[in-house]
Amino acid sequence: MDSNYSKLDVKDENFLLKTQAFRLISPDHENGYSNRPNTDGLDDEDDLDFDDLPLIFGENKSGSGIYGAVFNLTTSIIGAGIMALPATMKVVGLFVGVILICFMAILSEISVEFLVRFAVQCKAATYGEVVEAALGRTARILSEICIIVNNAGVLVVYLIIIGDVMSGSLHHIGVFDQWWGHGFWDHRKIVILIILVLFLTPLCTLDRIDSLSTTSAASVTLAVVFVVVVVIVALIKLVEGKIEPPRMMPDFGSKKAILDLLVVIPIMSNAYVCHFNVQPIYNELEGRSPSKMYRVGRITAAICVAVYASTAIAGYLLFGKDTESDVLTNFDKDLGIRFSTALNYFVRIGYILHLVLVFPVIHFSLRQTVDTLIFEGLNPLSESRKRCLVLTFVLLGLIYLGSTMIPNIWTAFKFTGATTAVSLAFTFPPLIALRLSKEGSGLSFSERLLSWFMLTLAVIVSIVGVVGNIYSLKGDSK
Repeated sequence: MDSNYSKLDVKDENFLLKTQAFRLISPDHENGYSNRPNTDGLDDEDDLDFDDLPLIFGENKSGSGIYGAVFNLTTSIIGAGIMALPATMKVVGLFVGVILICFMAILSEISVEFLVRFAVQCKAATYGEVVEAALGRTARILSEICIIVNNAGVLVVYLIIIGDVMSGSLHHIGVFDQWWGHGFWDHRKIVILIILVLFLTPLCTLDRIDSLSTTSAASVTLAVVFVVVVVIVALIKLVEGKIEPPRMMPDFGSKKAILDLLVVIPIMSNAYVCHFNVQPIYNELEGRSPSKMYRVGRITAAICVAVYASTAIAGYLLFGKDTESDVLTNFDKDLGIRFSTALNYFVRIGYILHLVLVFPVIHFSLRQTVDTLIFEGLNPLSESRKRCLVLTFVLLGLIYLGSTMIPNIWTAFKFTGATTAVSLAFTFPPLIALRLSKEGSGLSFSERLLSWFMLTLAVIVSIVGVVGNIYSLKGDSK
């Protein structure tokens, strides 16, 4: 059949492709990409390197800056796990505990850099895509299941803690009880539902993670304020001579102490898991490049080390051998200083506000992963507002259901720390680096050695953590 259209010359086609690429990366189109190419002689085929193009083409929207990305990544890390760190000091001692906090931060930051480096190399836009490029489709599905289980478990933890702090539990009095006495606010299910509908749902319906930069900054600020208050209280009691001498090294004197040590290891390894949010944050980083994302990761690691070490040390010094697995439960008692009651309220309510602001960042990653797994091949979630809202409401409903059915989430939290969290942070990234390094930029000898060390550590932590949890369950049942 005759056609009115003539065949496009290859050179003309290349020119059109390059012109379109130039428009996509031009600052005039407000997508934040800062490396504007030279337009002189654009018809020359060698003028534009496609490797310099953004990782994702799409709507031209301005991205977040470095500090917005730092706030989002820090928010992904600092959550409910921070409250378990003082109890880990009780088990491993201050000296070993601080070393572990710093060591896990360095290891996690290196694994994030591996992830960014090889995601850019294979043009992957999500955690699952880079896993598939390196290890195949089955591994991608497994990684996405890990993200879903890990993030859903974390969000359930958040809701249960919010409910326990505000409405009370078997172990401590709730804030509402202390204010108004007994009433409908005694019921955790009702309190969680109200907070979910009024505060969490509006934040979770946002379809871009850079839209959460402001709330992330506020959550990090609240975390820092919490740390400052705890440190000041600990220093006051230290000066007044009311602090017991802390343990500096682990105790291997009993079977129970050894089992406690086995349970603590996954909690430490879980402290810096943020890898499921690395790609979304990188994708929306203004003028994104691997080196800029490395800077984001290093600033984030430094902030988290400061927050974690300060909280762990101060919390353990304050409560000593009475430190609970969730140190927040210790703040319903008299602290032994002036304004103790006001400080207790401030610490607990401030932490709840922190969790409320962290919740949508973790939910964003969960929603994106579920969408990728179920609706693969469809247009991006940010381009389908209806699908985004439906997924948001369904996931929030399931998370709420989980928070009302599970009375105690700490055992489950430690199991996810020993399995899914370790896999996301320290199993998949070194495997990706070892596999994809053969196809592009190779690993140095030290990087290869570090990858194998990270992989070996992940396997050991998983085995030790699961075994320790099993023995702990048996001990509790007896």
